[in-house]
Amino acid sequence: MFTGLVEAKGSLAGRRSSGPGAVLVIRCADLLKSGPLVLGESISVDGACLTVKRITADGFEADVSAETLERTTLGAHPLGGSLNLERSMPLGARMGGHLVTGHVDATCTLKARRAVGEAVAMTFAISPKLARLVAEKGSVAVNGVSLTVNAVRDGAESEFDVVIVPHTQGVTSLGALSVGSAVNVEVDLLARYVARLLETGSGLGAQATTEGEHRGTKDAAWMERLTKGGYV
Repeated sequence: MFTGLVEAKGSLAGRRSSGPGAVLVIRCADLLKSGPLVLGESISVDGACLTVKRITADGFEADVSAETLERTTLGAHPLGGSLNLERSMPLGARMGGHLVTGHVDATCTLKARRAVGEAVAMTFAISPKLARLVAEKGSVAVNGVSLTVNAVRDGAESEFDVVIVPHTQGVTSLGALSVGSAVNVEVDLLARYVARLLETGSGLGAQATTEGEHRGTKDAAWMERLTKGGYV
């Protein structure tokens, strides 16, 4: 589990095929300042949770499955390109971002960026399927960075807006994104489970029984509250 607060910027030093997947060689001298890496530990790499399989003098190597290559930008990331890195959150530590699993949902595209004083406002295109799990003033992880959603617009091409403050521009790779860049996006964990509960609960509520009808009424009431709260 991660918080979406990037600890260091690393770089992709190498990528070699390994069956249907790949092995990534990641250089990250700054990350080592937080303590020695441990074989088998989890590290968020541009938002994707990877396992350290080999420790090197200036970083580590990690296996990447075929699904991770398909769902994230790691398969096409340029050699030498910057990567946002975060070690897993220790139990009992201060939590400054939000709960991030490192399970990337999809890649999204930066549609627009503009300066807002020293900050940068960014608009990302997102599929309608995922857009329903993104709420205004909620949280989203973009390339492993915890961000607050400023606005969401639904439609055939749904969008969400975030603002990258100067500190985040300096310690992550987000400030260097150009229009058209692909990013890894993970929706908020709470939204994912709320949606799943509503899907399964609605099926139970449709049963033609007294208990089922009562459940259906409760489901409708919860749906109304969640919709008003911006969760669905």
